[in-house]
Amino acid sequence: MTHVTCRIFVAAAVLLATTHVALAQRRGGRDPHIGYAYPAGGRVGTTVEIAIGGQYLDDASRVVVSGKGVRGKVIKHIKIISQREVIVLRDKVEKIVEKMKEAGKKVDVRRRTGDYTEFLELAREQGFGEKDLDRIKVYQQRRADKKRQENPQLEEMVLVKLVIDQDAPLGNRDLRLLTPSGLSNTIVIQVGELPEYRETEPNDTEAKEPIADSLPIIINGQIMPGDVDRFRFEARRGTRLVIAASARELIPYLADAVPGWFQATLALYDADGREIAYDDDYQFHPDPVLFFRIPKDGFYDLEIKDSIFRGREDFVYRIKIGKIPFITSIFPLGGQQGHPSEVVLQGWNLPKDTLTLDSQMEQLGVHRISVRDRFCESNRVPFIVERFSECLDQEPNDDVETAQKLKPPLVVNGRIDKPGDWDVFRFEGRAGGKVMLRVQARHLNSPLDSVLVVTDANGHQLAYNDDWDDRSEGLTTHHADSRLLVTLPADGAYFIHLGDTQKKGGVAYAYRLRVTPRIRDFQLRAVPATINARPATRVPITMYALREDGFDGDIRVTLKNPPPGFELLSEGLIPADQEKVELVLAVPDTSREESFALTFEGHAVIKGQEVVRPFVPAEDRMQAFLYRHLVPSQDLLVTVSEKARRWSIGGSGGSGVELRIPSGGVARYQLALSNVSDPDAVQVVLRKPPTGITIRRFVCGPAGATILLGADANAVKRGNLKFDVFVEESVPAKDGKPASKKRVPVGKFPSVSFEVVGR
Repeated sequence: MTHVTCRIFVAAAVLLATTHVALAQRRGGRDPHIGYAYPAGGRVGTTVEIAIGGQYLDDASRVVVSGKGVRGKVIKHIKIISQREVIVLRDKVEKIVEKMKEAGKKVDVRRRTGDYTEFLELAREQGFGEKDLDRIKVYQQRRADKKRQENPQLEEMVLVKLVIDQDAPLGNRDLRLLTPSGLSNTIVIQVGELPEYRETEPNDTEAKEPIADSLPIIINGQIMPGDVDRFRFEARRGTRLVIAASARELIPYLADAVPGWFQATLALYDADGREIAYDDDYQFHPDPVLFFRIPKDGFYDLEIKDSIFRGREDFVYRIKIGKIPFITSIFPLGGQQGHPSEVVLQGWNLPKDTLTLDSQMEQLGVHRISVRDRFCESNRVPFIVERFSECLDQEPNDDVETAQKLKPPLVVNGRIDKPGDWDVFRFEGRAGGKVMLRVQARHLNSPLDSVLVVTDANGHQLAYNDDWDDRSEGLTTHHADSRLLVTLPADGAYFIHLGDTQKKGGVAYAYRLRVTPRIRDFQLRAVPATINARPATRVPITMYALREDGFDGDIRVTLKNPPPGFELLSEGLIPADQEKVELVLAVPDTSREESFALTFEGHAVIKGQEVVRPFVPAEDRMQAFLYRHLVPSQDLLVTVSEKARRWSIGGSGGSGVELRIPSGGVARYQLALSNVSDPDAVQVVLRKPPTGITIRRFVCGPAGATILLGADANAVKRGNLKFDVFVEESVPAKDGKPASKKRVPVGKFPSVSFEVVGR
């Protein structure tokens, strides 16, 4: 037995014991969490092994991928060694050390080494299992990586095998892992059609051997702290090379990083090491794209890094490189429902410069369009279909003298053709009339940062808008489209001035200007997109109402074709003027092995007619420690398991309104509580109580709580109640701060719908 063997053994145990005990103590009772997948996709017709990093992924058993044509299988789970395992390993190591001392051999624990050969052989002799050996080996490898930083949220790893069918639809998919505690959050993986290449380290200062595969290909990699990845490839003179990175597209928001995503940069070098092309973003997209015509045959080096040299396992990227088709802009950006549209394409390596859309014009909303060459499909760009009449802007229309005349309602398809350009439009209005003006540009992939100004016939400014925040655009951080609701003061002519706030312009700076009356409407977002519940429990779902053009009516949410055992309790009311509410979902009373997809609909009366709108599942994501976004998911899935995190939720009521309170009287509501050791210490308050609704009395016992709620004569008629249930704990005086009390929540409780009725 050598000194090296003993040093490895003891160092491993000491490092494991000192580094991970605190992390192990925080485990238990948590929903599984995925931080990244690497590589973040694969090619159709292949099988690819993917490493998924995250936390609380114990006993992951199944891979759940949205859409068709992709199947997954869990191969192995590697996680942080627990405190108990550290103690067991340390005891074994200490016994070995004692034997070595008895044999007169020197023991040195001050040095570390990355050679595992003798260590693993001795470990097997001493009864270490393969699982222990895997964990220790991974730990030692991570410790030996000087670039790597400890992050508990990424410390576990699940290896999965994805089988991608030859006919699997291309594009982004949501991937989740199923554990005994339920489903994880989603992470994006991509189904592609080009050969896939994976980086091999070290490749920081110069590329290794040139990539053997001929272009086009997709390169997969990860950026660690301070890391720079380089790849060498061969290209021929005259090739119109496109290099498009996907980084922020894969993981849109990082909660603990500024900026709140992997800000990739791309650089291209010639054979002499000269930088010949560089990009740190593409138009307003954080993911960079390089366009470059190869000047001569030879080898070229591609470099990718983070703009400020950050890095971590979740700084994952995919780079599409080659003579591939890429659409840089289209015109027009949309069309009228039921009418064919001819779209003019601008870009690189496009097989055609126009695209006729027929069948896509039947369904309202945003569609994704693309073209194909013999190798692959181009990038997909948005094209919107609406019901309004359309026209093209007609130059010159730069001022009020040459203003283009409009007869609303209609949509104008136009461009800000050159830097500093303004497009001006004239329409006739009546006193007291309301006109809604909306620019659709940035959310349809145009770089235009619009500004709208409305003036009267005398040149007096009536309204102005630069940016309008649209919460439905969860992946947008700069809301650059403009929107105005104008009340006209008198009969006469009015002028709409549309420009770019940064004085830019060009062929790509297209827009759609919608000039219509107010079109009251709404959209729905449901959070979270993944729910893990225990049998026979009630779980909260936050439903957001994204109200449009001043719509302020009630919205009734229903569960469409629910699976057996699922029920939406209460009538799912989002009261007038409210933007969100917590709905209550009842789940089946037995555990199920499969997951269930749920679909909600929103019903409202607008202008005397009932309208029905679909919902979009979403996750409430944080960006850069502060900002929050509703990021869309492809489906809302629910699991029912005895091992799911416990929800302390309960209460009386079933379908319909849960609580009816007599006007001027009181109503009784039962609240089920769990794990309450001292009922006398429990307190209940209403969070943001509706006008006229108060708690008259509250009694808590071991079985639950009884709340008497009262409504006075001026109380609102309908709405939702939110209860904060807590106990108060004393905080002693310390460091000059006086003694105080803090509230410790007893559980998380969904809202309760109510109606005030006559006595």
